[in-house]
Amino acid sequence: MSTQDLESKELCHWADQMAARIIKEKGDLPLYTCASGITPSGTVHIGNFREIMTVDLVARALRDRGKKVRFIYSWDDYDVFRKVPANMPKPEVLEKYLRFPITMVPDTFNRDDNYARHHEVDIEQELPRMGIHPEFLYQASRYRANRYAEGMKKALQNRELIKWCLNCYRDDEHKMKDSDVYWPIAAFCSKCNKDTTEILDYDGDYGVTYKCESCGNEEKVDLRNCGNIKLGWRVDWPMRWNEEKVVFEPGGKDHISPGGSYDTAKLVSKKVYGWDAPITMKYDFVGLKGLPGKMSSSKGKVIALPDALAVYQPEVLRWIFASNKPDHEFAISFDIDVITMYEAYDRVERIAWGEEKAKSDDLYLKEKRVYELAQIEPGMPKVRPYAIAFRQLTTLLQTYSGDVDLVIKALGDIKPEQEECFRRRCACAWYWVKECAPEEFRFALREDGSKAELSMEETKAVVKVRDEVVPEMKNIALDKELQQKIYDIAKEIGLEPKSLFTTLYHVLINKDQGPRLASFMRIIGEEKLQKILSVY
Repeated sequence: MSTQDLESKELCHWADQMAARIIKEKGDLPLYTCASGITPSGTVHIGNFREIMTVDLVARALRDRGKKVRFIYSWDDYDVFRKVPANMPKPEVLEKYLRFPITMVPDTFNRDDNYARHHEVDIEQELPRMGIHPEFLYQASRYRANRYAEGMKKALQNRELIKWCLNCYRDDEHKMKDSDVYWPIAAFCSKCNKDTTEILDYDGDYGVTYKCESCGNEEKVDLRNCGNIKLGWRVDWPMRWNEEKVVFEPGGKDHISPGGSYDTAKLVSKKVYGWDAPITMKYDFVGLKGLPGKMSSSKGKVIALPDALAVYQPEVLRWIFASNKPDHEFAISFDIDVITMYEAYDRVERIAWGEEKAKSDDLYLKEKRVYELAQIEPGMPKVRPYAIAFRQLTTLLQTYSGDVDLVIKALGDIKPEQEECFRRRCACAWYWVKECAPEEFRFALREDGSKAELSMEETKAVVKVRDEVVPEMKNIALDKELQQKIYDIAKEIGLEPKSLFTTLYHVLINKDQGPRLASFMRIIGEEKLQKILSVY
């Protein structure tokens, strides 16, 4: 990528602008660590995915500038299991593990080692499909391996300073008083595993004494070998920034708002751990069309990444996120607007490949860059993907009962190197038709020899279409001309043209309406049409 290309791209996409800012503010580093993370307390939904996608896009932009990037994704799986989400099986079993670390909660799906791992696996298996390959860090195992003993010791020795940092952004009503005892750590009881504990004492070095309110257990532990003490998240976050040398991490608007947790963590990071906080950017929530409010993994009905990938091929889903600025809220649709989203992506694809002219040179640069960032592999694809509209594809698939091989055969011009991407689009289109499309959009050809109930005039018109129009379709260049032939037959028989169209839909798919008739007849083809109409 040339310097000129980079300069142009810096002007047209937020990921490139952020990459340039990181390099400018953090300097020329041998490694740029970009971070993301979440607590796997429930289904990792599409709103959570926005953070992952944001980091991936910025990481790609940094790599385009020749920088070495480490993209880490932290599973905060040493957090407390506080609430049973509504969409989990056997909630009565899960209830028994409230206040445990989520890695000690069983997987009631009976698939993985524990509750946390179940939700981790769900996202880890899907990210490669999106071209995203982070390095996963598991905080439970890192705490239990005593990796953060020094970080916890430093927090304990500076707990009054941390208390001051936390108070800096609190109003008088919520500030901790000088007399309040503040501990930056919490303990899971070694006997009952719950976090219902109280810190009693710290010896100034590595020794911490706690007591459990649930079982009465009291003990003194050593931070270097106990594994059941952890930092509160407001201190844990900046401690890990220093531990991992993070230079970029985005945050949800609730965390990044003025005086929010990021501002507090920034203070703790600098004053306690001596690390300048990473550059951040705020991202907004992702909604579902027709559902108010932000999605929450503690609520029952959520859309996870696999749900979205069932309808949107990875490139289109990446494009949706890449084309929206992170601080703009948007909704992902699963209804008829899916067609609109595919049409918008296809238009950007044509512009990127020089097949359609953008309104301006700036818009061309922007559209091409978004298209590049939308690809599974960075940059422009080696081969131009096969061009077919999503709407047309749904018609083809329904015409051939979902048989992709027959669709490929019918199209006849798909190159072998285009087939994999085409099949991905087919899988999404077929799923959408079967599971999401409005009922009036769905159809199945009458191929069982059944007949529609027709009047004498309607039957006569259908026979004339079969005998006079169908054999001539290949010689009729335009759909407009083909439609006119059907109009002419209607007038000749004495039928309203609209009535004949309705009749033909009844005959073909047993519905009042369907895809645009002329193009639909071409998709069905002469052989199938003759077979369906032969019963009249």
